Amino acid sequence: MFTSLLRNPRRALPVCLLSVAALFGASVQAQNPAPLKVGVVGPMSGGSADFGNAMLNGINIAVSEINAVGGYLGRPLELVVKDDKGDPELAAKLSEELIKTDKVISTLGFCNTGVALKAIPVFQANQSPLIVPCAAGSPVTKQVEPAASYIFRISPSEEIKAPFMVKDVLRKGLNRVAIFADATPYGESGKNDVIKALAAANLKPVHITSFPLGVKDLRADMEKARDAGANVVIAYTVGPENAVIARARVAAGLSAPLVGPWTLSFPNFIETAGPAAEGTFTVQTFIAEPSNERRVAFLSAYRRMFNESRMAVPMASAQGYDATYLLMYAIFGIRDGRLSGPAIKAQLEDLRKVYYGVVATYDKPFDTTSKDAVTENMLVMGVVRNGRVTFAYPEDAKRNLFVQRKQ
Repeated sequence: MFTSLLRNPRRALPVCLLSVAALFGASVQAQNPAPLKVGVVGPMSGGSADFGNAMLNGINIAVSEINAVGGYLGRPLELVVKDDKGDPELAAKLSEELIKTDKVISTLGFCNTGVALKAIPVFQANQSPLIVPCAAGSPVTKQVEPAASYIFRISPSEEIKAPFMVKDVLRKGLNRVAIFADATPYGESGKNDVIKALAAANLKPVHITSFPLGVKDLRADMEKARDAGANVVIAYTVGPENAVIARARVAAGLSAPLVGPWTLSFPNFIETAGPAAEGTFTVQTFIAEPSNERRVAFLSAYRRMFNESRMAVPMASAQGYDATYLLMYAIFGIRDGRLSGPAIKAQLEDLRKVYYGVVATYDKPFDTTSKDAVTENMLVMGVVRNGRVTFAYPEDAKRNLFVQRKQ
């Protein structure tokens, strides 16, 4: 069934649209059909463009579906897209523009943890809701006490991904861990999360290397990890630096597997590392395979809109898509049309309807005690095979037939 849907995307299209229509179809049409502006900010150029553009693609699919059934009370959604280029200072400036100049009702954005951390105070100070589809560093949702926070996230925090991958490697008997992490807030927080997860098992890393972005050669550091007896390498960075780690591992003659978060599924790693990427393990929320009807519909919609059979960063697209629908579910809970920041925040914290998404089934994903929608049960381990990411284990592929809920 799923294969036939993918081959005939027109059959898959109503799956998305019907779910929207069921929720929105009874809405009274607004007298003023002016577009409803939603901000999008992320790295659309530069070293992180792979997942910035992938995030935007997922958001665009959701917006096209929502507008096809009338938007919000007859008002179409209009995206105001800003390219932060992975630059924290620029991101803060663009965030001010979105709120004060463009007058967006809410923003979907950020892929880089350090960039998000610089911009978060802008959204918080202006009481403007931000839903983060991609930035995964643990500090993103910890800058503000949850009850007061306007920052929501559906990207899985490294605080849950790090223990997940540590449990996985320990199950395989790999207990001599080398950590290679960049010196950004993302790399530093990820490294600390891995150290914490190892400590819970009464273990310490046998080697740690911290490096700046743009590093070209890590062979000497990898040789030190090899000499320390490392039997697994955990990498925490974004961009081509992951490929530098993979190539250094091969050059040092270290047969230990390479393991890491979702950044090891990016094209700028897989394509740049080439054969050195094969067999890499990467934590995922979404693998682009037709494991159930919702995902078939999403994959078909992606193929139809972008004429591409292969997504660059599937997790970023799927999480961007789900983030857009969660925002819409929130604003449709506001019956008087007064879409203030506090009103949207209150609705996100108490969504009245379950959203059956691509990544997860969102049943009360946020509240005043938690602004992270994804929990560890939603994670699966992927592996790079023949230049693309698939399920590492048959049991994960079977479990993925059923979309998980927050625990």
